[in-house]
Amino acid sequence: MRNFFLIPIFATLMLLFVSNDGNAQAKKASTIQVIQFHSEHRCMTCNKIEELARVALKKYPAIPFSLVNADDKKNEKQCTQFQAYGSSLFLYNTKTKKIKNLTEMAFMNAGDQDKFIKEFNKNLDTFLKS
Repeated sequence: MRNFFLIPIFATLMLLFVSNDGNAQAKKASTIQVIQFHSEHRCMTCNKIEELARVALKKYPAIPFSLVNADDKKNEKQCTQFQAYGSSLFLYNTKTKKIKNLTEMAFMNAGDQDKFIKEFNKNLDTFLKS
């Protein structure tokens, strides 16, 4: 009889722990951005990288994706911050200011959607933990 009363208490505590862990991950994700820099005239590969990054980000709905035209003078400060002077892809933590350059991975895997998404998600998951 005594165990009968402990089971609901235990179940409630487990739900609280699980929900708090999810909130912590969501808070961490809300400080992350994915930024793709591009030139005024974009090639097929640059467009494909944007498409694949957006597909990969469906797993992470709290993480925004933004495009930045590196040829536009108004973006000069941001391009300097990221050392981006053309097509490039970055993960950025707005809180810690940490930057992860995914440009090489993106160009190497732009022709293989499954590999791109796998590598992108692996990098993003690692970045979220750091």
